[in-house]
Amino acid sequence: MAPSDLPSHPNEPARPSPPPEPEESRGSSEHQVHVIGLMVGTALMFIGFLNIFLSISGGFEINIVPFLIYFGGLAVWANAAIETPAIRYGVMALAVTLALGLFQYGEVLFWHKQVLFWTTIIIVMYFMFVEPKKPTT
Repeated sequence: MAPSDLPSHPNEPARPSPPPEPEESRGSSEHQVHVIGLMVGTALMFIGFLNIFLSISGGFEINIVPFLIYFGGLAVWANAAIETPAIRYGVMALAVTLALGLFQYGEVLFWHKQVLFWTTIIIVMYFMFVEPKKPTT
C-alpha cells in the first residue's frame, strides 16, 4: 500500500490511487495541433494558389498578397507535416525567404506566377502517387 492509500481516519476504508493517465490523452492534444496545422496550411496555400491560378487564366495582374498567403501557408503546412527537422526548417526558411524576396522586389511578373503554378502542380502530383509510410507499432 502506498502512503496515499492509507486512510486518514481509522474507520475509513482504504482508497485505491487513481489510475494513471493513458498515453493516448497526452498525445491527443499534440495530434490535434498537428491536424490544425495541416488544415490551416493547406487552406492558406489553396487560397493563395487559387488567386494566382485565376490571374494566370484570366490574364489580369495581381499584387504580392496571394504569394504571401501561399508561402505563409507553406510554412505552416511544413511545420505540421514534415517530421525530419532539417527538412522541415529548410522548407519553412525557403518559404519565408521567397515571400520576403518577392515582397522586397515589389511586383509580380508573369513568370513568377508560372513558376509557382507548375511547382505546385508537380508537388501535388508527387503526393498523389507516393504512398505514405505505415506507422509501425
